[in-house]
Amino acid sequence: RESARAKIRVMVKRILKKHGYPPDLQDEATKTVLMQAELLCALPPAWVGLESPCEMIGRSIHPDCPNVLRDGGVIADGFCEDLDRLAFIGIRRRGVPIAQRLAAKIKALENLAIPVGYLDISLYRDDLSTIATQPVLNATEIAFPVTGMDIILMDDVLYTGRTIRAALDALFDHGRPARVQLLVLIDRGHRELPIEARFVGRNVQTSDNEIIEVKFNEVDQMEKVLLVERVS
Repeated sequence: RESARAKIRVMVKRILKKHGYPPDLQDEATKTVLMQAELLCALPPAWVGLESPCEMIGRSIHPDCPNVLRDGGVIADGFCEDLDRLAFIGIRRRGVPIAQRLAAKIKALENLAIPVGYLDISLYRDDLSTIATQPVLNATEIAFPVTGMDIILMDDVLYTGRTIRAALDALFDHGRPARVQLLVLIDRGHRELPIEARFVGRNVQTSDNEIIEVKFNEVDQMEKVLLVERVS
């Protein structure tokens, strides 16, 4: 693994230099590429070989794909320089098992306990009046001070960006973090707000009439990622 990382560093820096990338930003850019490579390597082989997801409508993309973060401990150092200020917050519902699993893996591999919180965004949604007269509320559980922390906000699928906008509003009601970065299992595109994830397990191209459903044992009693047609 270390020899592969060294080769990637050399190639990335060579490409950055060739295209005139600012020298003072090259180390950070190289670190980002390495982290994306680590996440991609954590994908099961069948996922890495996916072609057009349109060919798999209604079928499981890969039953094992929530384990995209199973090697998460090796990327702990890339989240922030001061790990004492690092914390994970999962957006309810399916951002929660991602945060829990990644924190557990880092604990097992690095013996580093990362604080984990859970964020309910129900009352912060901009479509609240259209989805239900009485929205179902789930408890927000953040048992650590948010102010001054490096927060990794986690969710299963990044789509329009509106969920993340609501999550940021909810998060800042608890304090002022030093930095907030976003980690998602899947980025399906179609953004309506200027929001992007720093850490992405997989980019999957979809159409507007398709939905990606992520299933976790902790929530759904199964492990699947499905690409299905939207029911009109």
